[in-house]
Amino acid sequence: MNDHLRTYVTRHPVKTQRFLEILPGFMSWSLILFPFWGSLFFPTLVAYYVIAFAVYWLYRSFTLAVLAVVAHFKIKAASRFDWIKDLKATFPNSWKQLHHIVVIPTYQEPLPTLQRTLNALSHQTYPQSNLHVMLSFEVREGAPAQTKAKQLQKEFGHCFGHLWTTFHPDIAGEIKGKSSNTSWGAKQAKQYLVDEDRIPIEKITITSEDADALFHNSYFAALSYAFLTNPKPYNHIWQGAIVFYNNIWKVPAPIRVLASMFSVIQMYILMRKDRLINFSTYSTSLKHVHDIGYWDTDVIPEDYRLFFKSYFAKDGDFEVEPIFLPIYADAAESNTAWGSIKNQYEQLKRWAWGVSDDAYIIKKYILAERIPFLDKTLRVLKVIEDHFLWPVNWFAITVSAFLPPLLNPNFNRTVLGKTLPQVTSSLLTLSLISLVVIFILDAINRPPRPHKRRYLSYLLQPIEFLLLPIIGFFFSALPGIDAHTRLMLGKYIEYKVTEKV
Repeated sequence: MNDHLRTYVTRHPVKTQRFLEILPGFMSWSLILFPFWGSLFFPTLVAYYVIAFAVYWLYRSFTLAVLAVVAHFKIKAASRFDWIKDLKATFPNSWKQLHHIVVIPTYQEPLPTLQRTLNALSHQTYPQSNLHVMLSFEVREGAPAQTKAKQLQKEFGHCFGHLWTTFHPDIAGEIKGKSSNTSWGAKQAKQYLVDEDRIPIEKITITSEDADALFHNSYFAALSYAFLTNPKPYNHIWQGAIVFYNNIWKVPAPIRVLASMFSVIQMYILMRKDRLINFSTYSTSLKHVHDIGYWDTDVIPEDYRLFFKSYFAKDGDFEVEPIFLPIYADAAESNTAWGSIKNQYEQLKRWAWGVSDDAYIIKKYILAERIPFLDKTLRVLKVIEDHFLWPVNWFAITVSAFLPPLLNPNFNRTVLGKTLPQVTSSLLTLSLISLVVIFILDAINRPPRPHKRRYLSYLLQPIEFLLLPIIGFFFSALPGIDAHTRLMLGKYIEYKVTEKV
């Protein structure tokens, strides 16, 4: 990397920060608008851009279909496997020395949600005496948090090695949200378990668990096996398959389709170690997060930030390992259908706000001298690809192919102009194979409907997926544009907790 560029980034941190915050919005808006104005002046270039994007989309679709099927079978096999038996056989003397901290950051979560989460943890096959749970409430929640803490201590205090409750105060310079709350809870747990109980920090994992997440009952046995068999356990994060199935039958059809898509995509991503980054609920070693200074407290997207903070701190010798077990999460839901839709939009806007981390990632990439150039370049480019194209994908695969012949009559009379819609349509039709795979895998994996189903519901289930073009605009393109534009204009968002019912 050019030394002059490193020097400039070091000397001008504010200027480079703003430039890199403007860059994603500038790029996404440029790619969205290019087929509109480009059709008037460079219709051939636009046509090749559209075809190239259709080929790219076809490749991603086939990759998703194949790897999601493989991941499905791996998850089924891992779910049936007796992890605790294998753990005892492989490490007969040392396995019980490993302890697990679970930090659950919570703000305004309903009591039943937290009860359900703790109840699932209490049914782990790994000894509960080696599980230590930190419920990290927020001081600003007030009396309701105190009431929930007392009730949960009463119900579950005896179920684990420890069940701690803490109340994260408002601290100057922190951004209110999951990252700062998790950091606070993790530091408190380290103080109790390491400083006071004298458990060696090298023998402790720490898990950041969303308040609505439900682990497969073998998760911590599988995590223990993965930790003990890994030659570099302090250079890894472990990630299960996040599936949004807890309330899949209670949410409106558009959100149900999104939850199905996200669930299968999360299965697929476990197969892509080159793209796998921890998301939502994940585990690592306490020693590692202590060494790097815990979660950052001045950011909203905590998962990607933790990975890249780790990656650059360990000079690239850091990666995420999959655990092929499901972690069940809630789809966005509210008390009304419209409230659920608003809830889903806000959640996706918050996820899209992960693009705000790209400035941090790119600066670290420029300044990192000890990581092999190809390794860090491929790792960062994959994140930039996903983040920058988030708002672009929908426009590129739905309307762009029709613009050159529609807006430029002269181009419409050429062979390329006449065949462009048909060529792109054929490519995108082939990519629908992945949609069929998603539908089948989702139908196999989602829990059965709690009440007796009418025959009509079986017919309507695949028809729900016909909503995808509309859903894609309102729940992918729009929140992506929203987040990119806010970041570009310096209109930073605040962390909004997804409402639970």
